[in-house]
Amino acid sequence: MKKILLAAGAAALFTAGSVNAAQGPVPAGIPALDHVFVIMMENHAYAQIAGNPQAPFINSMMAKANVANNYYAIAHPSSTNYLEVVGGSNFNNLSDQYPNWHNTTCVPNIVPGQPTNTDNPSTGTVCPISGKNGKDAATPVVDNSDNETSAPPLTNIDGVASIPASTNIDGISIADQLVAAGRSWKSYQEGLPLIGADGVNVSDGFYSIGGNNAAGTSVTSDFAALSTTGNPVSASNVVFLYAVKHNPFAYFASVQSGQDPRLSLNQIVSFEGQHGLYADLKEGTVPSLAFIAPNQCDDMHGRGNGTAFCNYDADDNGTPTGLNPSLILQGDLSVQRIVTAIKASPVWSTSRSAIVVVWDENDYSTVTSNKVVLIVDTNYGTHKVQSSKFYDHYSLTKTLDGAFGLHCLNHACDAGTNVMSDLFQAEPLLDLSINVNVGVGK
Repeated sequence: MKKILLAAGAAALFTAGSVNAAQGPVPAGIPALDHVFVIMMENHAYAQIAGNPQAPFINSMMAKANVANNYYAIAHPSSTNYLEVVGGSNFNNLSDQYPNWHNTTCVPNIVPGQPTNTDNPSTGTVCPISGKNGKDAATPVVDNSDNETSAPPLTNIDGVASIPASTNIDGISIADQLVAAGRSWKSYQEGLPLIGADGVNVSDGFYSIGGNNAAGTSVTSDFAALSTTGNPVSASNVVFLYAVKHNPFAYFASVQSGQDPRLSLNQIVSFEGQHGLYADLKEGTVPSLAFIAPNQCDDMHGRGNGTAFCNYDADDNGTPTGLNPSLILQGDLSVQRIVTAIKASPVWSTSRSAIVVVWDENDYSTVTSNKVVLIVDTNYGTHKVQSSKFYDHYSLTKTLDGAFGLHCLNHACDAGTNVMSDLFQAEPLLDLSINVNVGVGK
């Protein structure tokens, strides 16, 4: 793989060296961690969050913890960025299409000769990701297609960097790596219904589109049954709180198959319930990697058929104007609720752990970069670091691999991908000597 970077304001073109494998050496420069909590927020550029008075808690974190001031999402849309964080690749998927659930005969998009999965034109559902020596889609400096907007172009990364397509992609995620190393993971998805993640594409926590109900029949048939009784409720009334596009692990064949119970859809749970986020935090039974996705009213994404608090921003111009202040505030309160629960958990005081709060992309704005906020809060080491180093979602992948002693994965192995060592500094350490090696979930 090769990553080409043109530094802003610089005249020279830097071409990074290529790597020989989809997985490479364990990244250095990151202290070994027991737990990392990744909280993924939605669709807002750096300038829309930093300094926003409707996000007081997030901005207090930015003042007290460590912040990447030069961090970039890769491309668009949402699903692409989520895959890039957990898998180090877009896996030749540039769409928010639903998974082609449990289809063992379709051909994954990473197989050479297969087209890139797109929204416009629609190429259909995403075949479960699997395989080796696969390909992904290039990330150009500017996307001039109409795949995600009828008014291109869209700026990727920082407006000067590009990432060529690779022909050596492993069709796995960090979940596969963790399980192979004897460690654990969970995807905590707010709004996921009680029936679980299997087959569910969207849900308000009660009604779902896709998936099976307790009787084993498709939930979508429930709406048809309601219409015959004169009930005016239909599928169009479902507020898409949970969205599978924000649950990247569900797209992988290894997770869908469930052949290994440690690597299955059972590891995808809601915030509530016996084995949900808040119960796990209270009991101290959190996994090594906790991937946390608030619902689409709590992650600042917004929905058009929700409450006034959840309405979309009036303008996607990437600036502080045109925002729905209530949506920003609701997202801020969501982050506060999650971070407070993490820090109240026994694992926070008995392990070496980190919280990462990051936004997926800038929501199709025509601003000159895809710059987003990334915050790192640790229970050890140095704080109030303001990093100006160039980082992107692949840097986060690489950093997570290093924190868990895993081999770098896909584009996380690119020579131009920087590990976020300054934001995860190990010194000076808190005295965690009593329990630091017995964190639950290792």
